[in-house]
Amino acid sequence: MTGTSPRVWSWPRVRCSRHQEVAMVANVYTGEQIRAAEQPLLEAGRGLTLMRRAAYGLAHHIAALHRLERGSGIYGTQITALIGPGNNGGDGLWALAQLARRGASVSAVLTRSRAHPEALQAFRAAGGREVERVPSRTQVLVDAVVGTGFRGEFRRPEVPGLEILDDDAASRPLVVACDLPSGVNADTGAAGDGVLAADHTVTFGGLKLGLLAGRGGTLSGTVHTVRIGVEEHLPKTLVQLTTAQQVAAVNPPKPSDHKYSRGVLHVVAGSSAFPGAAVLTAGAAVCTGVGMVTLHAPAAVRSQVLSTYPEVVGAPAPGGGAEMSACDGVVIGPGLGQEQWRLAEAESVLERALDSGAACVLDASGLQLIRDQLHRRGGLNKNVLITPHLGEARRIARMLRDRVLTGMLETDSAAADPVEATRRLAGKLDCSVLLKGTTTVIASPQGEVVLHRAQAPGLATAGTGDVLTGILGALCVTQERNWLAVAPRAVSMHTRAAHRIDPAGQGRFGASALIGALG
Repeated sequence: MTGTSPRVWSWPRVRCSRHQEVAMVANVYTGEQIRAAEQPLLEAGRGLTLMRRAAYGLAHHIAALHRLERGSGIYGTQITALIGPGNNGGDGLWALAQLARRGASVSAVLTRSRAHPEALQAFRAAGGREVERVPSRTQVLVDAVVGTGFRGEFRRPEVPGLEILDDDAASRPLVVACDLPSGVNADTGAAGDGVLAADHTVTFGGLKLGLLAGRGGTLSGTVHTVRIGVEEHLPKTLVQLTTAQQVAAVNPPKPSDHKYSRGVLHVVAGSSAFPGAAVLTAGAAVCTGVGMVTLHAPAAVRSQVLSTYPEVVGAPAPGGGAEMSACDGVVIGPGLGQEQWRLAEAESVLERALDSGAACVLDASGLQLIRDQLHRRGGLNKNVLITPHLGEARRIARMLRDRVLTGMLETDSAAADPVEATRRLAGKLDCSVLLKGTTTVIASPQGEVVLHRAQAPGLATAGTGDVLTGILGALCVTQERNWLAVAPRAVSMHTRAAHRIDPAGQGRFGASALIGALG
């Protein structure tokens, strides 16, 4: 930059480590939107200024992350970068030049026979070395091969020495991606097998959708966003990211409340094959905070639930009479199984909920009920939230006979786009959709999207979805009737409970342990 010293802007920052999380709501953009925001500045001849700002931010974060994770300063640290021929490689080279001036030993592997000329000159002038292999003593490896404009199938450069990434944790270098892991689609998160997984990604100008969604969300590590001066040119966006601490607050009861004013939730869950689903769902609702939980389930299931949560009110009839007239919301689906009589009872409750306008969470086996509602009503309604995981979403797409939607949900496909798929599904069914995953995607029928990203690998175990459904049910009758507000709050509580009992991410807990950690 000319005239002034460069500054580092680092809000927003997405902390996805299991040990700390930064509260925020951030706008999320496609790579195309970021490139369009840069265009006026490029046309004004400010391209090098943008690049040097990005490089300064990258260098700053590399130094800070090395100090944080390795406990030492940058002086004498061996930093190697994989450098591509375009602007992404230029960002990497200029960052290496700045790190060299701070005492780091920097090397660049040029993956093509050319590189950004001005950046390469600055790198050489700072004492950087061009090498043909990754030095074995590399402590930080920077991925700066391709950026947001890349499309197609990415092939990892065949660079000798990259096997250093297979070493044990003590000697493995810290991997930092420049803007995004090379080969990740910045618009959708689609990524092939050749993409190098990053521990951290330092991205420029705005938070990119591809760093959060799909495989990109699992390959980008912790994401740090650096402002470079394009922000005022960014458009309005319908996609936002939330984190746990920002959305976790639950409205406490007022002194004047009674059990009915605090909300009544009716749960249709459990069967002879899956009684535990009812226990987990009802228990999570009780411990989230609700005035009353009523449960329709077979007698043996009701007995099991009441032995653990005696405050739950058993309902022998299938959600009829007093239970449905008094309830503010319903949960339908966990553990219903394939028994036709149970599905018929659940169908009856769903019909009443749709007619009355009650808030409704449709999960697990309850998702089978969508087919009949499409025939009868053409869809669901705005009061309904469905909560499929990826496999269930694919089954719904096949039921809708929507090949485009099916392709968007195929994780190994170049057309994979879970955010647009969730939005499309919400529009087709006229309800809100919560697509479970590493990054949870929540979409309204109007096309608004909220993402929630937090690493909690222990949640990949049977029954945790039932706990989330219980939380959703409790919040839908105690909070505002807006799924885009309620669903991220529920996912946040679910994730934070996992972090409390499993801070190191070892996954050594069962779903029932989450309930006690909700407080």
